[in-house]
Amino acid sequence: MHPKNMHNGNYDFSKLIAAHPELKAHVFTNEYGTQTIKFANPNAVKALNTALIKAYHNIDFWEFSDQNLCPPIPSRADYLYYLHDLLRDSSFDTKPIKLLDIGTGASCIYPLLGNALFDWHFVASDIAEKTLESAQNIIDKNKLENKITLRKQTRKKHILTGIIQADDFFFATLCNPPFYKNKEEASKANLRKLRNLKINTKGRNFGGNANELWYKGGEIAFIKNYSNESVQYQKQVCWFTSLVSRGENLPILYKHLEQIGAKTIKTIPMEQGNKITRFIAWRFE
Repeated sequence: MHPKNMHNGNYDFSKLIAAHPELKAHVFTNEYGTQTIKFANPNAVKALNTALIKAYHNIDFWEFSDQNLCPPIPSRADYLYYLHDLLRDSSFDTKPIKLLDIGTGASCIYPLLGNALFDWHFVASDIAEKTLESAQNIIDKNKLENKITLRKQTRKKHILTGIIQADDFFFATLCNPPFYKNKEEASKANLRKLRNLKINTKGRNFGGNANELWYKGGEIAFIKNYSNESVQYQKQVCWFTSLVSRGENLPILYKHLEQIGAKTIKTIPMEQGNKITRFIAWRFE
């Protein structure tokens, strides 16, 4: 985890419960005398992350449907800390710094955290009307209308086209793309996860609608489509970035980015405990 990430270290459950009392019902002391929650319980995980965003990021209201993905606050913050390093190294002094969040989701997590951590301004896009209604409700309840603007992607085959307008300039785009190729692949992955957690249950132990979980061709197809469109907006965006779930996908993506004319390509690794993730970043000028 990024050394400046405020979520490094153990959870302070006293502070978290004070911020979000509903968490208390899920906290217990394990056999080693450590307070924890059952991470296989989606309600407990959502309560924990709600407590984290309230206690550490000054977000008073963060409610969305259980059918939507509940993002893990520490790892989402990690992406932003490393992205902050990337922008800092690029010597940007202009303020406010404005970013584009692609597929913001019902929780609107990256704009909320990016504004709380770095006072960044955001345009955030999504294709689902109900998702945008949920995100707008969170924005309104936290009085962030002047910091975060939502735009609906009405062209389902496009990612940037129809969202980036002629007078826009973004210091960076960010994206957590759908990982899976289809519903069947997502279901199989969830079954493996349940088995690893030794849970005997049916259905997912996490939220997530179709547009959040899968895309025809998987994340490679999504990022290729995204990067193809980035060529058109290369003078309106300094850095295009995206999470990449599988390290073995990187050589394919590097080759594609070189083919479309990207001048600088970087992979920024991130570690959260035993989990290794990364995001890829590219630019043209």
